[in-house]
Amino acid sequence: MKLFDADWAPSPRRVRIYLAEKGISVERETIDLRQDEQLGAAYLALNPRGVVPALQLDDGEMLCESAAICRYFEALGDPSPLFGETALDIARIESWSRRIENEGYAAVVYVLRNQRPAFRDRGVAGKWPAIPQIPELVERGQILWDMFVGVLDAHLAGRTWIATDSYSFADISALVTVDFAKAAKLVVPDGAADLKRWHAAASARSSATA
Repeated sequence: MKLFDADWAPSPRRVRIYLAEKGISVERETIDLRQDEQLGAAYLALNPRGVVPALQLDDGEMLCESAAICRYFEALGDPSPLFGETALDIARIESWSRRIENEGYAAVVYVLRNQRPAFRDRGVAGKWPAIPQIPELVERGQILWDMFVGVLDAHLAGRTWIATDSYSFADISALVTVDFAKAAKLVVPDGAADLKRWHAAASARSSATA
């Protein structure tokens, strides 16, 4: 199998961190997003969606979406704390992972894709017809980000990790989101002490540099 990767994009990084935590090695091919290689004929022939990451299986089937790729590898082995070993922990991790994506990550995407000139007519990632920028979504993203940061900071008071007592996929998703937010000039305020403490701990893990 082969993982189609990208150096700086957040979704491929989420997969790399997961694989590093699990100690899984996969053949990789880097797609140059700055040169729009993901929208070139060669890559679209393999993955018509034109997105990364994508995992090409031995039979040629392509799995897209970073969470789905990580879940695939998780299902190949024994359950781990990353996705939960009990029914309750599985549900907790899933709940927080979805919230992080729908509130935090979505906020960053709203701001980034609706104000940067590089994303003109590219409001959604991948191979689509022209999708214009919507300036009002920038304001929505900024409001959503501030709310998300406040909720996560309050939740982390007295906790080491987000969803369970162990580092999990929810923490991977949040780390990638908080770091990605810098590209949209969205920040974690100094007053969010618990979120900053958590971010320092998550960033200190060797997997964070994968």
